[in-house]
Amino acid sequence: MRLAICWLVLTGTLFTSATHAAEAFPTRPVRMIIPFPPGGGTDIMGRIVAQRLTDALSMQVVVDNRGGAAGLIGTEMAARANPDGHTVMIGSVSTICINPSLHKNLTFDPGKDLAPISLVASTPSVLVVGASLPVRSVKELIALAKSQPGKLTYATPGSGSSSHLGTELFKQAAGVDFLHVPYKGTGPAITDVVNGQVTLFISNMPSVLPMVKAGRLRPLAVTSLQRSTLAPELPTISESGIKDFELIVWYGLLAPKGTSSSVLTRLNQEVRKMETMQDIKDRLASQGAEVLTSTQEEFARRIASDRAKWERAVKLSGATAS
Repeated sequence: MRLAICWLVLTGTLFTSATHAAEAFPTRPVRMIIPFPPGGGTDIMGRIVAQRLTDALSMQVVVDNRGGAAGLIGTEMAARANPDGHTVMIGSVSTICINPSLHKNLTFDPGKDLAPISLVASTPSVLVVGASLPVRSVKELIALAKSQPGKLTYATPGSGSSSHLGTELFKQAAGVDFLHVPYKGTGPAITDVVNGQVTLFISNMPSVLPMVKAGRLRPLAVTSLQRSTLAPELPTISESGIKDFELIVWYGLLAPKGTSSSVLTRLNQEVRKMETMQDIKDRLASQGAEVLTSTQEEFARRIASDRAKWERAVKLSGATAS
């Protein structure tokens, strides 16, 4: 009897120890894959989150920039990583939702091979026109376009960009026709809109606000569903007549599929605390971004809905990956 009791105590102790060992996280530094080179928007967002998680987990979160192929290289690396919780990645609407529609022969699926943890931040865009154009609202722009079908033009930083695809969605929703003028980057596109050579541009806030403040670009609306805290005086496109129109660049934290639910939940909880951290809000605001966190389920729904939206945009635009 005494032997049996000792055996039960021993096995119970071993089970408890094994359970605690399985739940221990992290046990070593966590690698955060950022699928773009240092300095860009995804990298900046990733480093803010990496520092937040380093503080929260009492373990270093090491940034690993793996740029190339429009984010495909780093995204695939994350999708194929060991799902032990010690590899995560910062994804964006382009890497998770747009790339699969542009690249038809992917050997992995970001929507299926990565587990969503939480949204992190979002960046709304602004619909701007040259200051000399005689329109001051989205409704006036649409009226002008309908009076001159096919004559107004829109700039983008390149074919297949979110600016390009988003403007195609705007065209369809508004029932107008603009001619696409692609550029090699945002800078040249802004220059030609300022000079009046191109009619309009939908671009991220940090890129166009300096010219807006200088009076050389006129902002008509922001592309988020709610007014931006960064420019609360600007109406949304949705409230300007194109109901439910939304075009934001979001960033989110993901892990390889198969990562334990306890790890995903822990990371989600720590990321969501960013909503109350003013220093993080200020750092994001300096980049034209706002904190946007979510539950795992909300993030999964966002990926699914945006995947469908951007697939439709790619078909409308005719864009393909080169």
